[in-house]
Amino acid sequence: MRDNYMSSFINDTREYDGVLRKKGLNYITQYETPILTHLQDEDYPLLTFISHIWKTGDKFYKLADQYYNNSTLWWVIAWINKKPTESHVKIGETIYITVSLEQTMALIDYTY
Repeated sequence: MRDNYMSSFINDTREYDGVLRKKGLNYITQYETPILTHLQDEDYPLLTFISHIWKTGDKFYKLADQYYNNSTLWWVIAWINKKPTESHVKIGETIYITVSLEQTMALIDYTY
């Protein structure tokens, strides 16, 4: 499915020789990583947020599971807050979680 809209390339570089041989492959197909741009200032009023005070033990994946019922959507919370990892969030800091995942996803702008 994703190869319908993402460009891909064949990776047969020597660095992968051992791995490829072990798996009985001559090459692997890799896909370009999309580059996400952050929301524009005018996009934020279009969304409703829940505020969350960051505490010891918090993880983006746990919050994504709690609010979106899907821990793999941790990156949405990180993206909205412009915090690439949990280590960028300080204890006591307020982070924001969008209420409507559908509205949030509609605002995502990415390029390859």
